[in-house]
Amino acid sequence: MSADRIIALSGGVGGAKLVLGLTHTLPAERLLVVTNTGDDFDHFGLRICPDTDTVIYTLSNLADKERGWGRAGESWNFMEAMREIGGADWFNLGDRDLALHVYRTDRLKNGASPSEVTAYVSGVLGITVPIVPMCDQSVATMVDTAEGRLTFQHYFVREQCAPKVTGFAFVGIEKALPNPALISALRDNPAAIVIAPSNPFVSVAPILAVPGMRDALRESKAPIVAVSPIVGGEALKGPAAKMMAELGMPASAVEIARHYQGFIDGLVIDEKDAHHAPEIADMGMHVEVAQTVMNDLNDRVELAGRTVEFAARLSGGLER
Repeated sequence: MSADRIIALSGGVGGAKLVLGLTHTLPAERLLVVTNTGDDFDHFGLRICPDTDTVIYTLSNLADKERGWGRAGESWNFMEAMREIGGADWFNLGDRDLALHVYRTDRLKNGASPSEVTAYVSGVLGITVPIVPMCDQSVATMVDTAEGRLTFQHYFVREQCAPKVTGFAFVGIEKALPNPALISALRDNPAAIVIAPSNPFVSVAPILAVPGMRDALRESKAPIVAVSPIVGGEALKGPAAKMMAELGMPASAVEIARHYQGFIDGLVIDEKDAHHAPEIADMGMHVEVAQTVMNDLNDRVELAGRTVEFAARLSGGLER
């Protein structure tokens, strides 16, 4: 392993954008991507891993850039046939996407681990950067709402994030173990740990909630840098801003800093939030102001480069 490796913690769409930028900034051996598995679930008897698959499709250039999820060039014969017989149709599975879920489920039933399946699929799709799930044990993110507890996909997809959020729980987390490949990389003195601009509550929090994860990341002595998913008071993707408001937090880069305070060393915020930099610095963390809205590949590469450079500047002056 490379001692100057960057470890990236990622959720789905927003995180995958930065991860793609990182793959264009660093050689493959200098990057390890850790994906959230808290929103994995079983549907029609198949194991679905939305965040991991989004990263895989993004890095293999198979992602549907119009929809922002799933594979490009999809057909929907399976879902149409499912509707004809009265089956659940709230979670769309494209015909090409379905192959991955069938393959994964079969491998898991025959004793393979999620890490093994992820590594194999990544390899056959031409991805050279290692992608590892946060753990190989099953963890389910639950969203507590005013209407009761919902599994994450029921909240996010079936209910379209409509119910008011009151809290979160990660079922099975107490039995989870940090991915061994991640622990190995942390022991090899990585250059930095980057938290992608993913939802802090349902994409990043499950990763950090794995027992021993926070301590292992901090003990690596590498600078930990997060990219804010909130720009100008809004979430660029997903329900992060809505969740913050419902939990009594202003949707702002300051609140993102407060959420990670005591854990991260630096925060990358958008130019629109530059006026918040002094307040965030007063919390004891370094601040980098950059263009964080990633509309195209150039934006992704530019932000990735700025984030890596920011972490490099911090690496020499950390005291823990």
